[in-house]
Amino acid sequence: MKSKSFPAWVGIALAFYAFIAIAIAESGLGVLLPSILDAYNLTPATVTILFFSQISGYFVAALTSSLLSDRMGLTRMVLLAAICVTSALCIYASTPHWIVMVITGTLLGLGVGLIDAGINTFMSHKQGSANLMGLLHAFYGIGALAGPAIATTLLTFGVNWRSAYWLFAGIVALLVAGMLWASQRHPLLDLPASPHQSAGGNLRQSLKTPVVLVAGLFLLLYVGTEAAIGIWAYSVQTIGRDTPVAIAGYSVTAYWLGLTIGRLSMGQLMKPIGATRLIDYSLILLIAGLLIWWLFPYQLWSLPLLGFALSAIFPTTIWLMPRRVPAAIVPAAIGFLTSMGSVGAVSIPTGIGWMADKASLNVVPMVMLPLAVLMVILHRWLVKNTELIADTQSV
Repeated sequence: MKSKSFPAWVGIALAFYAFIAIAIAESGLGVLLPSILDAYNLTPATVTILFFSQISGYFVAALTSSLLSDRMGLTRMVLLAAICVTSALCIYASTPHWIVMVITGTLLGLGVGLIDAGINTFMSHKQGSANLMGLLHAFYGIGALAGPAIATTLLTFGVNWRSAYWLFAGIVALLVAGMLWASQRHPLLDLPASPHQSAGGNLRQSLKTPVVLVAGLFLLLYVGTEAAIGIWAYSVQTIGRDTPVAIAGYSVTAYWLGLTIGRLSMGQLMKPIGATRLIDYSLILLIAGLLIWWLFPYQLWSLPLLGFALSAIFPTTIWLMPRRVPAAIVPAAIGFLTSMGSVGAVSIPTGIGWMADKASLNVVPMVMLPLAVLMVILHRWLVKNTELIADTQSV
């Protein structure tokens, strides 16, 4: 029987839900982290092994996302990735062995990396306006603020942290069901064929392109900063500054709320000031927010300010990539960029955890300031060299 054709909005809705699901799974860890520390008798340094274990999965995703989507289609790749994430969360919820949880981090990293790369590649082909890309990442923000809120509520009512992971696994399992339905009826997320030498050739070309490599490093630092705040802010407030548990938990939710509001307004902000200036202003606000969080420890409004400052940087950078590199290597470039961001989401919180273990959790805002300054330098390099590429291509 011929498969039924579905309207384009169905695929977009699945893409939005995918970002909600992985955001809930990722962002809930920050609130659950003290419980994991107690359950396995860990320190802030040793628990970062869990973050580090995900790097291998993200690295594989960075190198294989464009190859897998070319070979099996975007819909089936996201389905496979969703199965990986669901399985990893079930193991997190059930294993009594710390080493098993650490090893499973690789599976989680692979699944999240493939979903991130695949969905961003899908959305990058819908370039009518910046609003759709902003909405996609706003839905990630919705999931990211829901994760800490769900975890905080469960802990407040005395529910074990493992039950939170069972709930997260169920949320991602709905994505598995949706993608299975989509793959059997219509390739809702698949992309139109484009002329290119080969998926492997495009990947090699993208990895030789300086703009792609610098943008990858830029997003590694950005996502690492975003994740580090989300993961460590709750511990900084409760352990380092004696903030009550409920207030600290909901202040982390406010951080993700600021991120979501910023992404919902990204398209409107971009129209009057342009994409590159939007990133410029965002980075200035990020540095100011980190200074406030560090120098004024007993206020809570710096966290939503930081969320708003970070909101537009990632989706705007992804939105700009089709304008910065040849069309043939866009899928490979975006796959590399998003997966490098995922590497940053693990490596930077890990490094900050080691520093916090040697000093104190109160150093977390301070050690992120140099990362923000380096992001400014990389962004200005991208702006300058993008102009040169544009001039070359226009001749």
